[in-house]
Amino acid sequence: MTKKDLRIVYMGTPEFAVAGLDALVSGGYNVVAVVTMPDKPAGRGHKVQFSAVKEYALEHNLPVLQPEKLKDEAFIEELRSYNADLQVIVAFRMLPEIVWGMPKYGTFNVHGSLLPQYRGAAPINWAVINGDKETGLTTFMLKHEIDTGNIILQERINIGDEEDAGSVHDRLMELSRSIVIRTTDLIIDCADKGIELPMTPQPECEELRPAPKIFKETCEIDFSKSAEQIRNFVRGLSPYPAAWANLDINGQKFENVKVYKVEAVSGNRLAVSGEIRVPCGDGEVSILELQVPGKKRMDAKSFLNGLRAH
Repeated sequence: MTKKDLRIVYMGTPEFAVAGLDALVSGGYNVVAVVTMPDKPAGRGHKVQFSAVKEYALEHNLPVLQPEKLKDEAFIEELRSYNADLQVIVAFRMLPEIVWGMPKYGTFNVHGSLLPQYRGAAPINWAVINGDKETGLTTFMLKHEIDTGNIILQERINIGDEEDAGSVHDRLMELSRSIVIRTTDLIIDCADKGIELPMTPQPECEELRPAPKIFKETCEIDFSKSAEQIRNFVRGLSPYPAAWANLDINGQKFENVKVYKVEAVSGNRLAVSGEIRVPCGDGEVSILELQVPGKKRMDAKSFLNGLRAH
């Protein structure tokens, strides 16, 4: 079977999911349809916004399905009409069995962690928040319990000490191109040879670190924690959705200040002009980059200069 013979339906929504789709399309694989989230109004004008995956699909003349409900009979019927041999999922929703069980060769998912760690909606953020030194991607076959299917392939990357969730996200997005292709090729190869796809059950771990969805309240900085914990927390939420705090700066109170970068203040280092320091559990942190409501993101020195100018 050639890559042209294998009929693929691709499911995903955000920018992260575009890389794998592009790898398949530009690699000459037979993507017969794309499934993504319904359009939603965004921004001040409530202008309807397409998902990144839909925009890519339209540019490449791929049929787009946007079900409100994944068990909707009309959607199931339309999906079945594409007669997919394989479904590839990257950053989408939880699928019902009637959907993931449809293709002959099953449905594989690309997850942004080294499973079984960080099952859930925000694996990249939580790996950085927890101060991990490595993360990666896992492809696995879908089954009933979310993010628990048998592992097909894994790719690892190191997390740099100064990296934030944004740069880790971008590196994993690029890496997703190769793991989508390698997994798809492995499925084709096994089908040709009439052998079972080699997979391994997810290992049992004493401590499983979850990756639940992140909400605004999740993002508030707790200054009773250590400087290193706060630094990792800020890195793990930067640039989006961004950690935040209510701050008293030079006698002025600022609410809902987004904080993009901090550093631990070491030892008895004297305060210098252009620094915003906040006491924490084991000393102080210096806020290096921030954004107050209604203003743009800036470094601490520029922010303080702006205060003095008023």
